[in-house]
Amino acid sequence: MVSTGTAPAAAPPGKPAVRPGAVIALLVVAAFVVILNETIMGVALPELMRELDITAASAQWLTTAFLLTMAVVIPTTGFLIQRFPLRTLFFTAMGLFTLGTVIAAIAPGFGVLLVGRIVQASGTAIMIPLLFTTVLNVVPADRRGRMMGLISIVISVAPAVGPTVSGLILSVFPWRAMFIVMIPIALIAIALGARWVRNLTDTRHVTLDVISVVLSALAFGGLIFGLSSIGEAAGGHEIVPVWMPLAVGAIALAAFVIRQLRLGSTDRVLLNLGVFRHSSFTVAVILVVVAMTTLFGVLILLPLYLQNVLGLGTLPTGLMLLPGGLLMGLMAPLVGNLFDRFGARPLVLPGAVVAGVALWGFATLSATTPVGFVIAVHCLLSLGLAFMFTPLMTSALGSLPRELYPHGSAIVSTVQQLAGAAGTAVFVTLMTVGAASAASGGASVVDATASGIHTAFFVAACLSIAVIVLAAFVRTPKQAEGVEGVPGH
Repeated sequence: MVSTGTAPAAAPPGKPAVRPGAVIALLVVAAFVVILNETIMGVALPELMRELDITAASAQWLTTAFLLTMAVVIPTTGFLIQRFPLRTLFFTAMGLFTLGTVIAAIAPGFGVLLVGRIVQASGTAIMIPLLFTTVLNVVPADRRGRMMGLISIVISVAPAVGPTVSGLILSVFPWRAMFIVMIPIALIAIALGARWVRNLTDTRHVTLDVISVVLSALAFGGLIFGLSSIGEAAGGHEIVPVWMPLAVGAIALAAFVIRQLRLGSTDRVLLNLGVFRHSSFTVAVILVVVAMTTLFGVLILLPLYLQNVLGLGTLPTGLMLLPGGLLMGLMAPLVGNLFDRFGARPLVLPGAVVAGVALWGFATLSATTPVGFVIAVHCLLSLGLAFMFTPLMTSALGSLPRELYPHGSAIVSTVQQLAGAAGTAVFVTLMTVGAASAASGGASVVDATASGIHTAFFVAACLSIAVIVLAAFVRTPKQAEGVEGVPGH
């Protein structure tokens, strides 16, 4: 059971008492299940490319569209969390996720499968900031490091073990089974929620600014579609000129920022950008973006490398990625405890160095690299990221005043998913460009793919140097006010 240090709140006659620990525990488990689906497609991409006759750049849209949908929906959760009670949002999130899973399970082709992924993502998008905001409202400030350690398992480990789960399933069953097994789990979570989830957060009447929602969708949608189009263009499958979606996204993003600044702290603001006046929040968010970009880029490229270059099957591929995911999960609670004792910088800086070393190791991958080396470097990267995620998220959100919790949670969740989508798109784009260049020089398919993956990791390794420098500026915010009474309405 998750302990929050708060007593159960009163409940209506005939209803179980509101137990914040039980509610948070259920939210953590539910969030783990829905976020697991972000990367569950990674190992399945080669099989889907063969069965559905699509390119790698097209297949990666099954992951990119999931992340992109989250980046579009999550900005609205600041409004949703303020306007609607926890119980309503929980059932909405799990209902959408379950519906999307059913659609994906029965999809006759790529188009319907993509729709199912988008509906899944809509539910997932609500769950993540809902978990953040609930924890911030009911957990005392001096225990948030430990609690954020548990949330880190959800945010970072669930995507990390996604390829392993799908690899195990695909070794026995066809790809539809990846979705079928999720349906009963989601239904059990809904049933438990009907008994345990109560309203632990206050609501108030706020107005949704439709213009902001449209601008945010155009901004994030345009940028990610543009990045993905680069990969399509490199593979000779350009749908539209690359500059068009990138230009639309950039212009819409500028307009979105201007509108949020004009709306200021009014009830109509979709994302209160005043959170960026807190330097601890800003620096931590930048590093979270880089860490998530790296994590999702690696999780999309490693399965392709292990299967298409080293020739491994889906099950061995999933098992090769398991040690790193487990290591990250085991380290998360420990790192949370260390954060409560020592603060952010003593953890983030070494973590950035370790992650940088791992990326340089990945940059040496070739068609003859031993599998043991790949596993070791993946574990090293997982260790480095584990020392970054919990301190960064706790530092970012802990630096904000209570009234900005919904906006801070929405912004952190938005940039995480946007970074994940960007990581998927950018890494695949770099791989596609590098592979095309090698193939034009007469390299075989295997050698060209290895060359493309080398290119992607080399660029990431170079950027890791800047990350290490920025990590030196991470600060631990002053402890926020203690938590007031837990509402139980």
